[in-house]
Amino acid sequence: MKLRVYIFKAPIRVIRISRKRSVFRLRRQMLRVKCALAQEHDETKEMLAIYGKYTRRKATPEEMKVANKQFLDVLKGLGLGVFAVLPFAPITIPLVVKVGKLVGIDIMPSSFNSEPKKLPKKTD
Repeated sequence: MKLRVYIFKAPIRVIRISRKRSVFRLRRQMLRVKCALAQEHDETKEMLAIYGKYTRRKATPEEMKVANKQFLDVLKGLGLGVFAVLPFAPITIPLVVKVGKLVGIDIMPSSFNSEPKKLPKKTD
């Protein structure tokens, strides 16, 4: 009798554990995306400030290199946005990124390629 109860309980326990594991994995991935988007937001703000300085002829060449690099990241994000509106986007975007890596082209913006930086906590 105990063996039968164990046999029926084990699959339920395995399903619960795997469900919790997938929820934690999804939550971790969403937090990584959130951190990467926050980093892109900050870098884009900095880029716009540098371009504003450039219009007043106060930007240094090093600042312009940083701003132009960030502008390329913005264009990469827009390029991926085109694939986001296509049908089957969950299939096409990873496929395009994989093919880009095989060819040697960096498709993803720089903040998505490396580990996200830890953001300072905001105190309100």
